[in-house]
Amino acid sequence: MTDAICKFIHYLHNVKKTSKNTEVSYERDLKKMEQYLATLQITDVVQVTETHLNSYMLYLEREKFAPSTVSRNVAAMRAFFQYLLKEQVIDHDPTDHLKPPKVEKKVPEILTVEEVDLLLKQPSSDTPKGLRDKAMLEILYATGIRVSELVHLELSDLNLRMGYIVCTEHSKERMIPFGSMARKSLEDYLDRGRPALVGAADCGMLFTNCSGKPMSRQGFWKILKGYARAANIMTDITPHTLRHSFATHLIQNGADLKSVQEMLGHADISSTQMYLHMNMNKIRDVYVKAHPRK
Repeated sequence: MTDAICKFIHYLHNVKKTSKNTEVSYERDLKKMEQYLATLQITDVVQVTETHLNSYMLYLEREKFAPSTVSRNVAAMRAFFQYLLKEQVIDHDPTDHLKPPKVEKKVPEILTVEEVDLLLKQPSSDTPKGLRDKAMLEILYATGIRVSELVHLELSDLNLRMGYIVCTEHSKERMIPFGSMARKSLEDYLDRGRPALVGAADCGMLFTNCSGKPMSRQGFWKILKGYARAANIMTDITPHTLRHSFATHLIQNGADLKSVQEMLGHADISSTQMYLHMNMNKIRDVYVKAHPRK
């Protein structure tokens, strides 16, 4: 089964052009399934039945895994066995009738404009690290890019004069504009921050750690958490919180859904419509509080 999983991950990478995060997640979930099936003496994919996979789902639930985690495992198994069926390794798909648990969709956390402003004021402009952090926070909120896209930006992806960055995902490029405040932070960082961090190192990354090497997603996450605490923001903030806030604030201020979809890089506009619904909920709350004949 190990060989089949390796070939599947290779297929995802080279044919489906999936993201690294997807590949790592699927491989982790499928190896966990493989370990469980081995306890049932199931070591070959042709032996796997719907009963075995249902048993595995029940095991995950008994182990107190969250419904979202179980649902993600089901998605990985479905993709894996559909691939095996397509490759004629198996003659039936044991995931055909698997039913993942219902996952309650959580409304994403959104910062107010005032909270964002407070957060962005936290980094110091007196140190290279502070200048870097300020530029990273400003560009994250100004463009709504993912943290993985942020830490992989290269100097060549930035057009400071025209005020936009280029993000590449699955060989597709999207150009995202940013405003004057993000531009000023980037100028300060490139002038007084980045040279001190990079030194003589030959690094093409826009943002680096304090050793002049590429920054990790986890490294930036810790930085963001620190500034959120300093700003006394009680929301459980993540880098994605700024992405959600970017989209919501744009729509609240009249941006059209299609433009927001393009900036976020959503393949399906239904993913972007979530922010429209959130805005309508806010409008409804205002109406209920203010209208005399509510």
